[in-house]
Amino acid sequence: MTASPQNDHQPLKPGTEFLRLEGITKAFGGVKALQGVSLSVRAGEIYHLLGENGSGKSTLIKIISGAQPPDGGTLYVRGVPYSRLTALQSLEVGIETVYQDLSLFPNLSVAENVALSAQLVQQGGRLARPLNWKALRQTAEAALRRVGLRDDSVFLETPVADLPIAVRQLVAIARGIATKATLVIMDEPTAALTQKEVENLIGIVSDLRKDGVSVLFVSHKLDEVFSIGGNLLILRDGQKVAEGELKDYTKSQVAYLMTGKALDQTRYRSSAPQKEGLLEVRELGRKGGFEGVSFALQKGEVLGITGLLDSGRNELALALAGVRPAERGEIRLEGRSIQIKNPSDALRLGLAYVPEDRLTEGLFLQKPIRENIMVSILDELLRGYQLDFAASNEKAWEMVKNLHIATPNVMIPVQSLSGGNQQRVMVARWLATEPKVLILNGPTMGVDVGSKDALYRIIQNLSSQGLGVIIVGDDLPELLQNCDRILVMRRGRLAREFMVPDLSEETLTKELLSETSTL
Repeated sequence: MTASPQNDHQPLKPGTEFLRLEGITKAFGGVKALQGVSLSVRAGEIYHLLGENGSGKSTLIKIISGAQPPDGGTLYVRGVPYSRLTALQSLEVGIETVYQDLSLFPNLSVAENVALSAQLVQQGGRLARPLNWKALRQTAEAALRRVGLRDDSVFLETPVADLPIAVRQLVAIARGIATKATLVIMDEPTAALTQKEVENLIGIVSDLRKDGVSVLFVSHKLDEVFSIGGNLLILRDGQKVAEGELKDYTKSQVAYLMTGKALDQTRYRSSAPQKEGLLEVRELGRKGGFEGVSFALQKGEVLGITGLLDSGRNELALALAGVRPAERGEIRLEGRSIQIKNPSDALRLGLAYVPEDRLTEGLFLQKPIRENIMVSILDELLRGYQLDFAASNEKAWEMVKNLHIATPNVMIPVQSLSGGNQQRVMVARWLATEPKVLILNGPTMGVDVGSKDALYRIIQNLSSQGLGVIIVGDDLPELLQNCDRILVMRRGRLAREFMVPDLSEETLTKELLSETSTL
């Protein structure tokens, strides 16, 4: 059952059905990823596709975008039936997908990343030779303006590899707008965005709706989902378990439908830190990143460090990890001054760092779970010039059990795991080094509510054993639920310090957006 894909890019009347799926199934080996999923997407409406990692969300959007064929079922686009869509057909009928990994070409310019897909669609899957550079530039400029990015020559010609992750996210969204899609699918679109950029994105979505464009969000941030509003679609174990308007559900009901169990939404932090100093930072600074930063961390304490994207919070984390070392100031560990000039120094001294982006900065996706965990302690596993595979297996299984990583085998590729389990593999890698301080940068980015609950409990258990934990990020509910104290950074300096038990999210949000206070 095939039709010639056509999309005249004319907006549909709001409420008109654009896409319908009936009985979509997909299996990988003996694992049923999707089991008879049916849903409808109407023009000019917002949808939130929710579910735990492994629920089938990624498989579903790959089928809609043409990246994978279904095993069964039918897709209807503007009433035309398809047994499957190819990637090019999906673009031609007006479906654009912004994947979580962004799928950008790091060596190509911003303009090329934004506008090449539009020319690809216009040319029926083949790029004209030579490229129409004038049209490419005009398309890119218009799309970049709509997402609030610069449209000058310098930015247009900048390689995507040179951009921070938040800007890359907006470039990927601009690419979706450039193709004049009727349905834009966004997989975790706000994972790396500041609050201001999130508000900008919501404004973009509002404009798209006015043009009759539908938006399908894949997200784990329930606070954000409810602030945006619209409709929800919930998958669990490959089946649709709920569909309707968000206003008819509470957050706790949505969390239960996603996981099949009631999750504790209250504060996870219960134990108090030990009254024994662990890490002390004095007047730490690095040009262009942060300046005059001083704070202390006790054994068993969970310390939060937050701020907007340009506040210096990430640069401070990278300095403590030795990735981009501090140029001034002093770091003291257990009372003695230490020098951290590179990541090896940090690890040797007992500071472990879990990066913000596990896919590009952390994991070896095609390598087994065992190798991903054991890479941090290879020297300990060497017996002469050979690796002790028995000891490696034993240690890997120990970490898998301790961190509740769901896997039948430590030798399967880490890319086969869900996002939450991948994140736990990252934490396991650095816990294997038996650190004194664990620095977590955005620890639950792209992780579902069930996996968040598991990771939070792991963090609290580690701190109760005396490990000092620093959580860096802008997920305010996460910080409030897990930390003893929260430091707010602004323009490279510490602005405020809060004790958490009596701190509200409203107060913390106001402080983040304030332009005044400085410690």
